[in-house]
Amino acid sequence: MIQRKRPSFGPVMFYALAGTFGTYMTFAAVQGEHGLFNRIQIDAEAAQLRTERDRLARELAEIENRTRRLSDAYLDLDLLDQQARQVLGYVRPDEIVLR
Repeated sequence: MIQRKRPSFGPVMFYALAGTFGTYMTFAAVQGEHGLFNRIQIDAEAAQLRTERDRLARELAEIENRTRRLSDAYLDLDLLDQQARQVLGYVRPDEIVLR
């Protein structure tokens, strides 16, 4: 009768633990808090926020320009006339309004 030598339990346990640890690390690298998917989401959100920041900067520059043009130091009469017509509904006596 030939006796077979059974593999020892140590190496099997080592490879099982190493495989489990490798699987966990792969999962954490892809789906974890600092993983690949979260990084892609953060990059997309950052791009959206940069776009909004640029839009708000343009809007602020336009408002600053209008404010400067309506200031006492530099009065743009055309802009003043446009604002009076738009906001207050002013019309000159010699104009005809069509609605």
